Amino acid sequence: MTNIPPLKTTAPIPLKENNAQYYKGQQIVASNGTTEYSFPNFNTTLVSAYDTAGTQILNASNFKLYDLATATTTPIDIGQPGANQIAPANIAVTNTTNNTVHLSGAIAGGFLCILIQEPALGDNYGSYSLLSLNDIINNFIVAFTGEDQILNNVKRNNILFHARRAIQEFSYDTLPAIESIELTIPDSLNLPLPQNYVNYVRVARIDKAGVLHTMLPLNGLSGYPTQAPLQDNSGVPTQDAFGQNQEGTPLIEERWKKATTNRITGNYDPYEPTGVYDYTWWKQVYGQRYGLDPGLSNENGWFDINQRLGTIAFSSNFKGMQVFINYISDGLGNNLNAYVPKLAEEALYATILYNVCKNRRDVDGGTKQFYKRDAYVKTRNAKIRLQNLKLDEIVQVFRGQSKWIKH
Repeated sequence: MTNIPPLKTTAPIPLKENNAQYYKGQQIVASNGTTEYSFPNFNTTLVSAYDTAGTQILNASNFKLYDLATATTTPIDIGQPGANQIAPANIAVTNTTNNTVHLSGAIAGGFLCILIQEPALGDNYGSYSLLSLNDIINNFIVAFTGEDQILNNVKRNNILFHARRAIQEFSYDTLPAIESIELTIPDSLNLPLPQNYVNYVRVARIDKAGVLHTMLPLNGLSGYPTQAPLQDNSGVPTQDAFGQNQEGTPLIEERWKKATTNRITGNYDPYEPTGVYDYTWWKQVYGQRYGLDPGLSNENGWFDINQRLGTIAFSSNFKGMQVFINYISDGLGNNLNAYVPKLAEEALYATILYNVCKNRRDVDGGTKQFYKRDAYVKTRNAKIRLQNLKLDEIVQVFRGQSKWIKH
């Protein structure tokens, strides 16, 4: 059994959901005397925890059904007095196109109520600002392919490939495809990289007030080797019975786990001299006060990517603390039918058009250069739009222009 992955939704034009469906995820329908009910107006695709045979296939459904006596009866969950919820084992989704659900038996009351559950309900909020990859491809085919169009003979699979590649490239520096995750640093000081990780944006520790403090990468201060072979007395790597190098534990990692931050930063501590310059130097720890390396003067800790283990490794003084990791994904990791902000729609069309045309022999070089320039300009415009700059916010920041920047 697996958890239901959170999937954003898109809203059709014109809108089909009413206010109750959008804000509450709720719809009440009259009994039709059968065991089949459809909810086609929901943007959310219904997912059931059980199949028609009653076999559990997921941990939980993303909706609940209630057997109501009247349209104004309050839905009550199982386990509560007067419960009218239908047991999840008696519900199965049989058609995801129009959200058809099958019940093991007809309802006793006169009305059936559906309630979309979190996180599916939250994933639907703001759906009008997004377009699905499928919509992008369909719109592109209508606008650019066919008789008397720019492309008169192109396969849908070709468009699909370039659309996915465009979304990947857009995700790196144009689309707001930054993921985030909160984790606790274990005793090993290593956290596995997120499943859809491409590159990190920011790693920060979380203090007791919930404020983020940016951690810095090692940048050569220490390191995590990709290989650590065992060696003989001559320094030659040793092999096992199958001729493969025997791996040992990197000493640099073990030593780094035991490192004391103050001995690296030179942070002033009158009760624990760091050895930078001792009290014998005018009894003021002179080197600590004036010899700090600003690149190492950091109390928020360090991290690095351990390529050998596929983890994010942290410095020793943050064991057991919580970290907040912002990272870039490519927009396709959890769902091939990715979603694109409408603000970047035109740029995506232009990029797909250029990438499709640049490999075709029936498109001349001048036209290819025009499409390349057009894609560049529209991508630049999309970046400006998606930066979401507001005049009042810029003015507020500029009020501090006379202040020195301090960290």
